Amino acid sequence: MTGQPIIIMDRVSKRFGETVLAVDNMSLTINEGDFVTFLGPSGCGKSTALKVISGLLPVTSGTITITPPTGETEQDLGFVFQDPTLMPWATAYQNVFLPLKLAGIKPDQAGPRVTEALKEVGLSKFADAYPRELSGGMKMRVSIARALVTRPRILLMDEPFAALDEMTRSKLNNDVTQLAKEHNLTVIFVTHSVFESVYLSTRVMIMAARPGRLAAEMSLETPWPRTEDWRTSAAFSAEAHRISEALKRTLDAEDIDH
Repeated sequence: MTGQPIIIMDRVSKRFGETVLAVDNMSLTINEGDFVTFLGPSGCGKSTALKVISGLLPVTSGTITITPPTGETEQDLGFVFQDPTLMPWATAYQNVFLPLKLAGIKPDQAGPRVTEALKEVGLSKFADAYPRELSGGMKMRVSIARALVTRPRILLMDEPFAALDEMTRSKLNNDVTQLAKEHNLTVIFVTHSVFESVYLSTRVMIMAARPGRLAAEMSLETPWPRTEDWRTSAAFSAEAHRISEALKRTLDAEDIDH
């Protein structure tokens, strides 16, 4: 179940230089507990929208409001990038500890939290392993643990599984939705994959390019999080077809406009 609004984007635009309008007049309300995906082709502003929400990029115009927490929370946002961005000279444990270290939390206080974060992503036995010793999927798990160790309310994920094989990607899809449920996270997830968006989301935001803008919002009524059996069901196929058709209409409209 989703709750009260947690992120409100009001007529947000982001321009790079004089010529590139990456995000144009984007208005969107995301509620607590939503799992929202931004779906669309390359260059449609998905990642830029995510980065302006995070504060990594300033908006050119419009406003983004993140509502204050009602209870105690340590950090509003956690960010998982497309590349795991791990320090190669540091172990998995040290990589996960990094944000707590930067926050001034002492190693003895941080230890149980780092250990728990690694356990949650299934890497308890690899705490002392270096990135070069880990598979692509394991590196991404370290990156997710590093984002979760700060106990965020909102998790932003920028195509984190795009470079992984299909089996690893499916497993991580399951793990992320379970972690989101367990931690009561609000998640915004960027993807090119219709199937991934349908499996993960409570709402799919279809974006159009030139300039990047929100073209359609699609809600998915199937109970969330989903089970692996749902991937092979007729209901999943029907939802994927519905989202694909909406995406196709958006792309066809772009071709007409340009």
